[in-house]
Amino acid sequence: MVLPTFIPLPEAARKYGLSQARLRSLVESGKIRAGVIEGKMVVSEEEVREQAVTRKEDLPEWKKFAHLKGVEIGLSEASTKYSIPQVTLFRWYKKGYIAEIKRAVVSGGEKIFLDEQNVAYCAEIYHQRRGQGKWLFDDNGLPYKPKTAPLKVQI
Repeated sequence: MVLPTFIPLPEAARKYGLSQARLRSLVESGKIRAGVIEGKMVVSEEEVREQAVTRKEDLPEWKKFAHLKGVEIGLSEASTKYSIPQVTLFRWYKKGYIAEIKRAVVSGGEKIFLDEQNVAYCAEIYHQRRGQGKWLFDDNGLPYKPKTAPLKVQI
């Protein structure tokens, strides 16, 4: 039996390129096991490594739109430009898959400006899957991978 290796949270963040806040969030959501030793949080190195490998920032679909990072785009403009229903874009925004750059007061209310890189990335995944499937993204904003049932071997 191999025991898991736990390392201090700041070391895990530095070693695997994740923020300490992100790691704490993963611990709170139960995706990474953690403990406290001498008053300091330690995390499962193997589980942190798995999370570091699966960041949307590492995906080719994300990198493809790097030139759009920080570019402001309104919700209705994004809907038209990327052929995605506004309600879908708004749901992705509320779930945190699409970052807000700013809000502006306009006649009749507020206008939300989104980060176009996030919108383009989400649209890419949406169109790759032809909008099919209840889940397009997992909690980390990565393309959702359904859990596969184990193969049943008959002899």
